[in-house]
Amino acid sequence: MKLGTPKETHAGEARVAMTPESAQQLQKLGYECIIETKAGETAGFPDKAYKDAGVKIVKTGATLFKEADIVAKVRPPTETEVKRLKKGQTLISLFYPAQNEKLMEMAKEKGANVIAMDMVPRISRAQKMDVLSSMANIAGYRAVIEAGNNFGRFFTGQVTAAGKVPPAKVLVIGAGVAGLAAIGTATSLGAITYAFDVRPEVAEQIEAMGAEFVYLDFEEEQQDGASTGGYAAPSSPEFREKQLEKFRELAPDIDIVITTALIPGRDAPKLWLKDMVEAMKPGSVVVDLAAERGGNCDLTEMDKKVVSDNDVTIIGYTDFPSRMATQSSTLFSNNVRHMMTDLTPEKDGKVNHNMEDDVIRGATVSYDGEITYPPPPPKVQAIAQQQKKEKPKELTPEEKREREMQAFREQTKQQVTILAAGVVLMGLLGLVAPASFMQHFIVFVLACFVGFQVIWNVAHSLHTPLMAVTNAISSIIIVGALLQIGSGSSLVMVLAALSVFMAGINIFGGFLVTRRMLAMFQKS
Repeated sequence: MKLGTPKETHAGEARVAMTPESAQQLQKLGYECIIETKAGETAGFPDKAYKDAGVKIVKTGATLFKEADIVAKVRPPTETEVKRLKKGQTLISLFYPAQNEKLMEMAKEKGANVIAMDMVPRISRAQKMDVLSSMANIAGYRAVIEAGNNFGRFFTGQVTAAGKVPPAKVLVIGAGVAGLAAIGTATSLGAITYAFDVRPEVAEQIEAMGAEFVYLDFEEEQQDGASTGGYAAPSSPEFREKQLEKFRELAPDIDIVITTALIPGRDAPKLWLKDMVEAMKPGSVVVDLAAERGGNCDLTEMDKKVVSDNDVTIIGYTDFPSRMATQSSTLFSNNVRHMMTDLTPEKDGKVNHNMEDDVIRGATVSYDGEITYPPPPPKVQAIAQQQKKEKPKELTPEEKREREMQAFREQTKQQVTILAAGVVLMGLLGLVAPASFMQHFIVFVLACFVGFQVIWNVAHSLHTPLMAVTNAISSIIIVGALLQIGSGSSLVMVLAALSVFMAGINIFGGFLVTRRMLAMFQKS
């Protein structure tokens, strides 16, 4: 079968769905690859690179649609491109079926099979095909670069002979894939980064990346992430008011705001209002990654950069991935290639459109002359449903004291029992054993008892270094071997020499292990 990629016709789109590298991988699956001339030129992949990779070049998109059994592209198809589809042909691209019902109907009438890469379910097995995450990652990174390009200062603070430059303060609203990418980029550039998300469980991820999570003094029962595919759910009006109040408080101190908040199937929520923009310092920047869905900022204009009356720049570009076309094309083509790997389990160059597969079924919007959107929920949830945890009961001071006394009584009782049993056993043993033996044996037993009590109460993480240094110290027995090494008996001298050798290993090895283990608990 032939897999082809046409040149993107959307104005300003620089990405391509097949790179020379992905074409080589697709050929290993048994496919013959074809591409429209100059399709990859804007992404940095000339026709020569495709020829060298064994890809056939065709002159027009119409010719490509006629020859290819499978068509892979980036943007949703135009009506002209859908009309070119034929029965049994497979189209793989972004499709946004909820917004493109007419295109779905046209594809159904043509009998074409359509796989929407934006509909890939968010389960662990499908991460390698998750185009939305791949592109959001690039958008988050590029948003910080665009912000820096329009911001008049450094991100990192500096103290120079010419003067002091304070670090930029960046606020990221929404800590999904794009938000986390923006956080990572801003912190790596030296900015003081703050982040907010309605899902409190992401606070740990935000703080792990070096940013500060913005907490609200408000408690609300959150919808479980398993029921929303890991996306944020709409908040209550009360929560929203508290959220806006917090943003108004932060606005005068923030230099750069990056908004990424989207709710599936809805317009983007308005989070950075006009009065917040007016409260920002002149020269500040707002980058709205939700511009395509109406924007999170009141002043956002889609695909435009506007400057407010108080000299705040609001960027509403929707083509951030296309602005890094080489990188985004590489990731997009890898996502498509992984989808083709699942569609070709036998690696024989033939598509096996298995509608029992969660991933393939979820991404398919038109198959065998029928519209298959919306798909059934996947058998495996995006994230595990959180079990509700019961809050531990708060104990009163009297109850705590009583519990401690009970534990102390039980521990004392256990120790007295062990000691009594030990005394009885020693007495019985003393009836039959000589006095010289008992003298040493009692010392040995007491040493074991004390050692056990000491080790038992040490934290598990310190057992290894403690045991190692104990071994080293206990090797004081080397003194006995040294005293015997000068004995006249050859056998005693050999045994004493072996004892010195083994005790030496114990000493040096014990201290070495202890040093290495303790180094693990220290900052380098």
